[in-house]
Amino acid sequence: MIPTDTAQAEGWMRRAMELAVRGKGKTSPNPAVGAVIVKNGRVVGEGWHRKAGGPHAEVFALRQAGKAALGATAYVTLEPCNHTGRTGPCAKALIEAGVREVVIGARDISPKRGLRGAAALKRAGVKITMSALKAECMELCEDFFKHSATGLPHVTIKTAMTLDGKIAARSGDSRWISSARSRKLVHIMRSRVDAVMIGADTAIMDDPLLTVRDAPGRNPVRALVDGRLRAPVDGKLARSARHIPTIILTTTKHADGAKAALWRKAGADVLAAGEGERVDLSMALAALGLRNIMSVLVESGGALAWELVRTGLADRALFFIAPIIAGGPRCAMGSGGVEKIAQAYKMVDMRARMCGEDILVEGRFLPRGA
Repeated sequence: MIPTDTAQAEGWMRRAMELAVRGKGKTSPNPAVGAVIVKNGRVVGEGWHRKAGGPHAEVFALRQAGKAALGATAYVTLEPCNHTGRTGPCAKALIEAGVREVVIGARDISPKRGLRGAAALKRAGVKITMSALKAECMELCEDFFKHSATGLPHVTIKTAMTLDGKIAARSGDSRWISSARSRKLVHIMRSRVDAVMIGADTAIMDDPLLTVRDAPGRNPVRALVDGRLRAPVDGKLARSARHIPTIILTTTKHADGAKAALWRKAGADVLAAGEGERVDLSMALAALGLRNIMSVLVESGGALAWELVRTGLADRALFFIAPIIAGGPRCAMGSGGVEKIAQAYKMVDMRARMCGEDILVEGRFLPRGA
């Protein structure tokens, strides 16, 4: 059942979604949620989940609304919780405040406790309505859903490429393929994820800092996938590791050697994921998941990106396509490849829009066999 004034209801839910985004990257292992309380056609309270262990979005909104919450309608991006953890159940708070109706953006499909929030509200006589923006609200929580179900973070591959699919010139130079506006958007994305991941080749060739500079927000964890510990220990990552959380993902063979000791001395954590010379990416992501990292933005070269796609570990991809042609061998997915086009990896839910001079194409990977 959708509210009769759908356009107005969607507007309030979109506002709740805008609020939820403010918590992205700060609430793990909890979801980022926004809430708006409306009475007599005006907003009387709003809030968002700001950090794990702190009050949930509904609590902030109810505090702001005060007595005006009695008989009001609450718009919440995710089904309110109904369990007591570090905070009390939001369903109970809404009931005690006298909220008349709760419009839910997305059902909580995670295997964690608290799935009966809507049922508890119904039993108390609160009207439950599902929003028309279910798909958007589900996408907002996709990192939480995946992490809670699998223990693995949600993985998004970000690539800046030319029209002919190249991520660097023949020499390896890649500054700058994308426009200033695209680069600023990437910094915003960094501020909204738990970790940014690169491979050894990117660390060696670009010596990136991987911080948030062109947008407000905090720095994510930096994760370097480096099976043989080839990346320099005197680069920007190492020099800043005492101030910005940095994780080196290598193999058992190299995790206790002299190079690993230098990384640890610099302030980085060194984790073993796999044997031999190559990092087992499933193990690496599981190790990040154990540290409550729910979302990872991969800003690597073609080899790491392809391996994540090939192994089915990548969930989404963002392609910033610049209006230039470079030629040469350095491709966005530059390692391996399928033997036949029929074996290509399918993407769905595709969207495209302009971002400065570039075209931003994004989509979700279709699981193999689906």
